[in-house]
Amino acid sequence: MTRQRPEPVQVVKQRRDAALKALVHGVPYIQFLGIEFDRRGDELTAILPFDDRLIGNPFLPALHGGVTAAFLEVTAIIELAWSMIWEEMESGRLDAAALGEGRLPRLPKTIDFTVDYLRSGLPRDAYARARVNRSGRRYASVHVEAWQDNRARLFAQATGHFLMSGRDG
Repeated sequence: MTRQRPEPVQVVKQRRDAALKALVHGVPYIQFLGIEFDRRGDELTAILPFDDRLIGNPFLPALHGGVTAAFLEVTAIIELAWSMIWEEMESGRLDAAALGEGRLPRLPKTIDFTVDYLRSGLPRDAYARARVNRSGRRYASVHVEAWQDNRARLFAQATGHFLMSGRDG
């Protein structure tokens, strides 16, 4: 019995990156805000590059609260979707090439989303990470934290509850 050689690491990395890119680029609002995602293994960090049009109060200046909330909510939804896709992709049940062809899974739907604005978002890049607290077949709970210059100095955090779409379709 011959043992099959593992895929080269570059192939695995390209497949994972392509799947994440297809997921993120499948949502026009994410593109409008300019949100990007940095992937290290299965961990995602959302990045909101600063742009003058994201300013809500030009006298401070501070990021618009709606932009901050949208950034946190997008981070939570993409983290949830990525955790589902990751499982399916790594087990071989999902063809990552299909995602690139526009056959994306339905994203989780927001049930409620509570944002805590801890301080003004400054006119600079922002970062966020989400942690899935619970993910079942029908319901998920996610916590998100956002910071700018210092990971320990959050400017916003949120908790959201989501209705999960069917994992079979």
